[in-house]
Amino acid sequence: MLNKLIAIIRKDLALRFNGPTELVFFLILPIVFTWLVGGGLPQEMTDPRIVVPVVDEDGGAQAAAFLEALGLSETIRPETRSRDEAEKQLDGNDIGAYLIIPAGFSDTLTADSLQAGDAAEIVLRSAPNSNIGLVAQQEAARAVGRIARPLLVARESLAAVESVHPFADDAARAAFFEATLAAVSADPPAERVEFTVAAAGQTEVYSQRAQSSAGQLVTWVFIPLLGASGLFVMERALGTLRRLMVTPTRKSTFLLGAIGGQFLVALVQMALLILFGIYVMKVPWGQDPAALAVVLVAFGLCGVALGTALGAFVKTESQASNLSIMLGMVMALLGGAWWPMEMFPAGMQQVVKVLPTTWAMSALTDITMRGQGLADILPEAAVLLAFAAVFFVVGVWRFRFE
Repeated sequence: MLNKLIAIIRKDLALRFNGPTELVFFLILPIVFTWLVGGGLPQEMTDPRIVVPVVDEDGGAQAAAFLEALGLSETIRPETRSRDEAEKQLDGNDIGAYLIIPAGFSDTLTADSLQAGDAAEIVLRSAPNSNIGLVAQQEAARAVGRIARPLLVARESLAAVESVHPFADDAARAAFFEATLAAVSADPPAERVEFTVAAAGQTEVYSQRAQSSAGQLVTWVFIPLLGASGLFVMERALGTLRRLMVTPTRKSTFLLGAIGGQFLVALVQMALLILFGIYVMKVPWGQDPAALAVVLVAFGLCGVALGTALGAFVKTESQASNLSIMLGMVMALLGGAWWPMEMFPAGMQQVVKVLPTTWAMSALTDITMRGQGLADILPEAAVLLAFAAVFFVVGVWRFRFE
């Protein structure tokens, strides 16, 4: 029986890879689409904030504190420049605005000056109607507020304590002010509160490269597996299956060989695409090899089982080819292979759970983006195997030799 299985597998592989066209669909196109959809080679992380030059003409401690506070902005990135350089860049439209910390800034940004109503001045130079100028103005005001707030709080605390119990001398008064200022500065009030809701022990970081690698794998492996229906149609049309009826080869042996060959080819294709994802696209496929292996085997069995079921219904090779491409693309598209499932309406996300591609993509993104392991992907793998069982039963039940 083993020799017969090997012979059937070799025969099917020879029929499938009888020209260079199949290699294009087997490896070249999947790699090209993975590369294009994933955005090419991974780039080094860069700061996406808008560069706003800052001219420091003060050079004092508060000017340094202002630069540090401005550096906390999520919108602009301050870079110190000379006034001539900044003005030249503004005139050349290389920048939209720049800030000037004037001389004496540190002297005006003290508790006494602020209490007296003196304003700490920051000069903004921007191009006409520049949105960057407006953003820089807002961020500069926020940075000054970060510095001034602790000073005002410490000054008010000092006045409140002094009204109840005067200090023994100026040294005690100064020590209290410095201690209060240090305490307030160490724990500044939050300007923004961010909430992140996630399941315990679960994190998810979206990656376009991981989405592309998983999605193109599902797409380009699923379509050829559905196309296995064409092999059955061709064998039936050529009379090969009819001639098998007069040989000692059992129906189960033929089906096992035909299905096994396509399944092994799918595993090889998936392994090559995953290696490309790991070493070229830098996708973290290897976080849990056992989980990955279970998902790939379950997905491969599901795909070849659906191809077997289709082979029992289609009557011509053109029908098999057209149906496998159309069905494969639609199921991949709706299953989240081309864009994240989270972009679908909530109701649609529930409807597409009837598709095996949805469960395959869920399991693969669990591994690559959510960092989950074998125990976490077992439900998706079980659903894929259930799909495979149903498709196999239908395909074997409806299978005919002529």
